[in-house]
Amino acid sequence: MWKNNRRVLVTGGGTFLGDYIAAALLAEGADVSMLVRPGNEEHLGALGQRVRWWVADVWDPASLRGRGRGQTVVVHTVGSLVANPQQGLTHHRLNFLSARNVANMCVTDGVPRMVLMSSARAPWISSAYIKAKRQAEAYMARVGLDGYTVRAPITYLRGQKRPLLYRFVSVLGNTPIISWLGFRRIAPLPIDIVARAVARIALAPQPHKRVYYAGDLVRLNTRDERRNIRAPIPPTNGQPYQDAHPFQLLDDDAPFAWLPTDSEENI
Repeated sequence: MWKNNRRVLVTGGGTFLGDYIAAALLAEGADVSMLVRPGNEEHLGALGQRVRWWVADVWDPASLRGRGRGQTVVVHTVGSLVANPQQGLTHHRLNFLSARNVANMCVTDGVPRMVLMSSARAPWISSAYIKAKRQAEAYMARVGLDGYTVRAPITYLRGQKRPLLYRFVSVLGNTPIISWLGFRRIAPLPIDIVARAVARIALAPQPHKRVYYAGDLVRLNTRDERRNIRAPIPPTNGQPYQDAHPFQLLDDDAPFAWLPTDSEENI
């Protein structure tokens, strides 16, 4: 029954992470819907033609009412590494309250499963941000959802120039013995690796873990996917072939980091 009911709602439509996860879900054959913050509609681009989407504010519970009905799982991607307490944009509000409201929507609308995008601890990540994410994880469990947490590292687009620090950490994360010291969990990953893994966690009839780290995400991709080798185009039986791989619908001019750095403009 689960395989026949692959309806997934993704929050954060029009953002780097949300759009990549939606594209990965489409590639897996899911029926995808998205929640887009007012004013962000044009950021969906071509992806907006392939998914259902509604305008909603995850910080306004009233705007979420009924949006989860009929969905199998919700993937919550909204949050920010950047806080601005002077404007009321604390890490608690940005990263906990949004997740709390979405979890409550799941309970009210009968969505059984929620996947929460969280973060692994790293020296460059704010402790207040990590605290808010851990509170969100605990709340998801407390309200009785079939919840799964992805503690992802920072991500990047393949071919994108990365800061020296992140390249250095990536080397450490792939070096035997040294990687066992925790560098594997915080070494940056390509965004397609993370998005594809999240899609497969969301769609699995029974995921094997409750908390996923970088190594788990890599293992959820095939060897060719890790090496970025595209599968051959299937035969078309004489019909014109339309190359509609969802990742091709996305804008390659994206910021480095797996959460939006322009939080004040998106909130």
